Amino acid sequence: MKNKLFYGIAILLSFSLMSSTCSSDDDDGVPNNNNIQDVSNIAMSGNWTVTSFIDSGIDETNHFNGYTFTFANNGTLTATNGSNTISGTWSVTNSNSNDDSSNDIDFNIFFPVDDNHPFEDLNDDWDITTYNSNLIDLIDISGGNGGTDTLTFEKS
Repeated sequence: MKNKLFYGIAILLSFSLMSSTCSSDDDDGVPNNNNIQDVSNIAMSGNWTVTSFIDSGIDETNHFNGYTFTFANNGTLTATNGSNTISGTWSVTNSNSNDDSSNDIDFNIFFPVDDNHPFEDLNDDWDITTYNSNLIDLIDISGGNGGTDTLTFEKS
């Protein structure tokens, strides 16, 4: 009887220890090695195209067809489609706002365009969901209407 009690207590203690070593941000979809310099270096490593832009459930990828995006090391962002060039700014920063996880980083995009210009929809502090040398996936949950926007850049 004492052996059963001892093993029961040992199992309970093991489960208690295992659950206390896990944190709530362990599975937030962002790789643990996610850091500002890695993402910045990847973004600056070539030319990119928008392969997906979903604005609150509506696919608006076609607004960016033909554009090549270049993220320069001085924070300049350039989108060119051969005949048009739109310049803006970009950065990758620590996020400590209330609109998202406090342990993530933001991919910030800003184009100085009119409110009804398609590139205005890209202006945001995007959360990074995944990234690698050929892909940067971003997400934003709107504070206004609660809609979810997603943006995917792929190396061209």
